[in-house]
Amino acid sequence: MKEGASMQELTEQELLERVSSSQEGSFAVFLYTPFCGTCKVTERMLDIIMTMMPALPLVKCNINFLPQITREWQISSVPCIVIIEQGIEKEFIYRMQSVDELYLKLLPLNRM
Repeated sequence: MKEGASMQELTEQELLERVSSSQEGSFAVFLYTPFCGTCKVTERMLDIIMTMMPALPLVKCNINFLPQITREWQISSVPCIVIIEQGIEKEFIYRMQSVDELYLKLLPLNRM
């Protein structure tokens, strides 16, 4: 079985730089913790989506290493997908019901 594109893992500093970089455009960040079962399910769903849309601008970050971002963005729980447009947190997705639902939420990013 061929592996699809996988999400790049960013440090807090790399994420802050990417958010503040205006030429970066829109992208999504998957926030998780390593021992969270729901996060693992969400990551599997995102892997499926990445297989369908390899160019999707999607990165992941372990929230345990994001104290500044967790505070600034007021992240209430994980898993969380944050959609960032022009350096602004546009949408916070906390409910990951299905691959279809996530695919439709992330689809606009694939065109940008």
